[in-house]
Amino acid sequence: MAGHSKWATTKHKKAIVDAKRGKLFAKLVKNVEVAARVGGGDPAGNPTLYDAIQKAKKASVPNDNIDRAHKRGAGTESGGTDYETIMYEAYGPAGVAILIECLTDNRNRSASDVRVAVTRNGGTMADVGSVARLFARKGVVTVPREHDGLEVSEDSVLEAALDAGLEEVLEAGESWEAICDPNDLVEVRKSIEAAGLEYDSSEVVFVASFDQAVDKVDVAHTVFRIIDALEDSDDVQNVFTNLDLTPEVEAALDSDD
Repeated sequence: MAGHSKWATTKHKKAIVDAKRGKLFAKLVKNVEVAARVGGGDPAGNPTLYDAIQKAKKASVPNDNIDRAHKRGAGTESGGTDYETIMYEAYGPAGVAILIECLTDNRNRSASDVRVAVTRNGGTMADVGSVARLFARKGVVTVPREHDGLEVSEDSVLEAALDAGLEEVLEAGESWEAICDPNDLVEVRKSIEAAGLEYDSSEVVFVASFDQAVDKVDVAHTVFRIIDALEDSDDVQNVFTNLDLTPEVEAALDSDD
């Protein structure tokens, strides 16, 4: 199974992370509220909520914001919103598949925002199912490759979680991605913690079944422009692609930053 390339997007956009921090905070807070509403307000019995809270904390979202979202979702504080998850599908240049996950209270607004972001930046909307079939839901625990000044090896991640349902470990820039069935995510994450390893995130994502190699810088720029435009929408929670940059293109993009 091929790895998803979301890390490349993150790496490429490090320079503008701060500019988008407010938008990121809002999306992480929305995740907490929805997780509490869907699975209950007790993080001990709702692993999705637990992981959403941990991800928000690791991103330095203020605790007050997290707590309020938790209470709104659990129904102990007024002002909650009834969000629904909607998936949209698109193609970038060179056949790059793009799967767009929205969390919204206005389906028409989301559809319009996504269509404009894709079509105005060099992409095309895809028929329902044509892109989704290229992705599978997977649990992913992201483990930094360095912890307390020591290198964390692929073998150490494998040894920590193989008995918990870990399927494979993929290289993802400065991290390892521990891939598993979504139903095994909690046990894999707990096993990684029990082995004394740090983790950056633990979540269910969409992983591409094959990667689309891109060997032209202008194509990569167009894909990133589409992703940037999508992530500017308040309704878009996640963007997944099967983009696979060649080392030459990665080097060229890094030199642009």
